[in-house]
Amino acid sequence: MLPPQALLPAVVFALTALQALASDTFIAAVYEHAVVLPEPTDKPVSPSRALALMNKNMDVLEGAIKEAARQGAHIIVTPEDAIYGWQFTRESIYPYLEDIPDPAVDWIPCTDPSRFGPAPVQERLSCMARNNSIYVVANIGDKKLCDSSDPKCPEDGRYQYNTDVVFDTQGKLVARYHKYNLFVVESQFNYPKEPQAVTFETPFGKFGIFTCFDILFYEPAVVLVSKMQVDTVLFPTAWMNFLPFLTAIEFHSAWAMGMRVNVLAANTHNTSIEMTGSGIYTPAGAKTYFYNMETEDGRLLIAELDAHPRLSPASPPAVSWNSYALSVEKFSQNDHEFTGVIFDDPFTFMELSKPEGNLTVCQKDLCCHLRYKMAEKRDDEVYVLGVFDGLHVTEGQYYLQICTLLKCPSTNLSMCGESVETAQTKFEMFSLSGTFGTSYVFPEVLYSGVQLAPGEFEVLTDGRLINRNTTSKAVLSVTLLGRWYEKDPPHTDQASP
Repeated sequence: MLPPQALLPAVVFALTALQALASDTFIAAVYEHAVVLPEPTDKPVSPSRALALMNKNMDVLEGAIKEAARQGAHIIVTPEDAIYGWQFTRESIYPYLEDIPDPAVDWIPCTDPSRFGPAPVQERLSCMARNNSIYVVANIGDKKLCDSSDPKCPEDGRYQYNTDVVFDTQGKLVARYHKYNLFVVESQFNYPKEPQAVTFETPFGKFGIFTCFDILFYEPAVVLVSKMQVDTVLFPTAWMNFLPFLTAIEFHSAWAMGMRVNVLAANTHNTSIEMTGSGIYTPAGAKTYFYNMETEDGRLLIAELDAHPRLSPASPPAVSWNSYALSVEKFSQNDHEFTGVIFDDPFTFMELSKPEGNLTVCQKDLCCHLRYKMAEKRDDEVYVLGVFDGLHVTEGQYYLQICTLLKCPSTNLSMCGESVETAQTKFEMFSLSGTFGTSYVFPEVLYSGVQLAPGEFEVLTDGRLINRNTTSKAVLSVTLLGRWYEKDPPHTDQASP
């Protein structure tokens, strides 16, 4: 039997271990990276030249990882395409790919780098995690040989996947995810044969992971949250911003609120293609975010989060998105309706012609109701209430139901729906709701200068999106963006060769 003085340290250690296993909070980091890009070419470069380019990017990422660890972060997410960039053909990306094994193999590349063949990128990422005692999330490329016995095997005899990897604090590979919803320009990659719902457990919650365009679809995004019950989504992305609804910070923040989950979104940074916008988001709104179209700087973001947001007292209650809208009669329709286009989708609009009022505008089965009062009605600014209910088909096919209060770029009504970044009009109140046919609705409020409004609005349990006080900044848009997944067409392998 140990003497009492020897038992005390053991008891303290045991209590500390139990506390770690039951952590109520954790510190998260995301890094927005200005990627060092390769020279565009249709021909493959040498493996050494490819690795030299990737090491330049990993040098920058390593600095961010070290700083995040120094500030106490438990996990850091880095962006999609952050290690080798983009503008590849299927052939030219090949030297940048590695064979990434199933995490079930129990592998630490930092201590056993050649176990599965050359893997210098995985080795270095593993060592970054191990040397800094932090979970590291990165996006790289996976290659898998196949042969004629596989009817889907490409002609060149290999699959190539856009892939996320996660290394734990010991440098062990604990997650590998192959992107399921490829963007239209990703012809260098193959679709995985089946969607993957990738999760892993940590002392500070259950995590799921997917990539960029995936967030717009049921699989794997909704499956991870609704069926797998993850606490936090890890989200490497290379997101090109499209005002007024698909700007990175507004949509990713809205998705976290609508799905009632933490989202760690790390975006690549390249202003020439309008690529910026990273953040750490919760069901209650943005904890921290970064949007910068002025310079080519990267940015490290760090915030403390609830490890189990659904159990948190701060977690907002569940919402019945169409409850209020279905219970009221249509508001005034004295003002004329007109049509406009947003991102190739035909909207029905109605102008907010008075300083305050109640309006309803409908399209198909969706009616959007708005109560509002402007702090001041300006003659040089026009706002509209807009509705869209239909299949979006521009860069993919997915069914949307959208209600929006929107500033137009000018007093010319034909321009309503086009991109606008600045406004002067503040609102004393607004209340937006809709007769949604889907329970997946994402609330957005965007201020002038492409700024979020955390803490300044809320969603009531009956589906109304309202402001809490007079808006502190001028309003660009107030939106309820619904995704009706059941109406989506079947998933296709349109990006595969």
